[in-house]
Amino acid sequence: MGIQTMMVIGAGQMGSGIAQVAATAGFRVILNDIQDEFIQRGLKGIQKNLTRDVEKGRKTEQEKAEILARIEPSTDLQAAAQTDFVIEAIIENLDKKAEIFRQLDAICPPQTILASNTSSLPITEIAAVTNRPEKVIGMHFMNPVPVMKLIEVIRGLATSDETYQIVEDLSKKMQKIPVEVNDFPGFISNRVLMPMINEAIYCVYEGVAKPEAIDQIMKLGMNHPMGPLTLADFIGLDTCLYIMEVLHEGFGDSKYRPCPLLRKYVKAGWLGKKSGRGFFRYES
Repeated sequence: MGIQTMMVIGAGQMGSGIAQVAATAGFRVILNDIQDEFIQRGLKGIQKNLTRDVEKGRKTEQEKAEILARIEPSTDLQAAAQTDFVIEAIIENLDKKAEIFRQLDAICPPQTILASNTSSLPITEIAAVTNRPEKVIGMHFMNPVPVMKLIEVIRGLATSDETYQIVEDLSKKMQKIPVEVNDFPGFISNRVLMPMINEAIYCVYEGVAKPEAIDQIMKLGMNHPMGPLTLADFIGLDTCLYIMEVLHEGFGDSKYRPCPLLRKYVKAGWLGKKSGRGFFRYES
């Protein structure tokens, strides 16, 4: 595969999870963010996950120490010059992601593959700002990264077969199951999931049933481990709204129109679990 050093850009929940599974697979990982405090917070989360693994007998103290030793913090994007592979895991904003890829294209060696952990944004557009579109690909990890097995691997219009194969092999080395998807708004996971969540919100909006009832019906009737409204609260209602807007704009189809109640909650600051209130209330 030829990949030894990887940079993960963004040390939040997704980025730190990706750094953890990459370091566990034996890669040297540069964990990058704009401020050291964000990186330290991410490293604390990784340490907590690994300590839990040790307590449950899944890893030894030595394995934990070796994994942590393979992760190197950096606030300097220029460190990407040392890498064979970069995974970007910053916020879902096309302009911000495009700017990062533009910079990476100038910094990284020609052979370096650039991947985005975007959950809905077009890989083809991100790739178009670089001079290596054949080496740009989507790797949509699921949350929480250390636990969830799936990686949606998204081919942009120009992504080469060689790049796809390297990413498929890399995913397997990280003990994940890669699934190939072409570049359409929302890919598969969010194109199917978000309209279901949006429809559940419409059921609340139209007074069909209370949130508890809707979730119970989906859990007991459809065998879902979590109801759609609880899941929306965990994802973040602002994120759900953003993805619905990407789908609505990308397809121009009214079936993807975000529910007005979803907009109202986001404007009110009721973003779900992270703000203490969404469709349900959460203790801080």
